[in-house]
Amino acid sequence: MTRLINILLPDSAGNRRFDIPLLLSRLLFGLLFIMHGLTKINDFGQMALAFPDPLDVGSEISLILAIFGEVFCSVLLIFGLLTRLALIPMIFTMCIAFFVIHAGDPFSAKELSFIYLTTFIIIWVSGAGKYSLDYMIRVKLIKSLNQNKK
Repeated sequence: MTRLINILLPDSAGNRRFDIPLLLSRLLFGLLFIMHGLTKINDFGQMALAFPDPLDVGSEISLILAIFGEVFCSVLLIFGLLTRLALIPMIFTMCIAFFVIHAGDPFSAKELSFIYLTTFIIIWVSGAGKYSLDYMIRVKLIKSLNQNKK
C-alpha cells in the first residue's frame, strides 16, 4: 500500500524553493490549458465535424477526449489532486499534438504543444508539491497506516 501511495502521491514536498514554483506551474499551466478546452466546448458543434482523428475513433470522440484532458484533468492539476494520473491524458494529448498533428509543421507551429508537453512531464516527475491535495491526502494516509501498525 505504501508503494502505491509513493507512486500516486509522491513526497516531493518540504523545500519551499520547489513547492512554490510547483504550485505556480500547476496554477498557470492548468489555467492556460483549461482555456483551450473551454474554447473547444464553446465551438463543439463546428469542431466535431473536422477535428483531427489520429486514433481513428471518430472526430467527435477525439474532440471529447481532448476536452477531457484539457478541462477535467486541468482542474485536477490545479488542485493537485491525483496529479500524476491527471497528467497522463494531458501528456498524451500533447504528444499527439506535437508528434502527430503538427508533425510536418515548422517548430514555431508546434512550439506551444512542446512547452505544455515538457512542463507536464516535469510536473509528473516531481509530483504536485506541498501545496496540493495530493500532499494532504498523503500525510493523512501515511499517518493512518502508521497508527494501524501500532
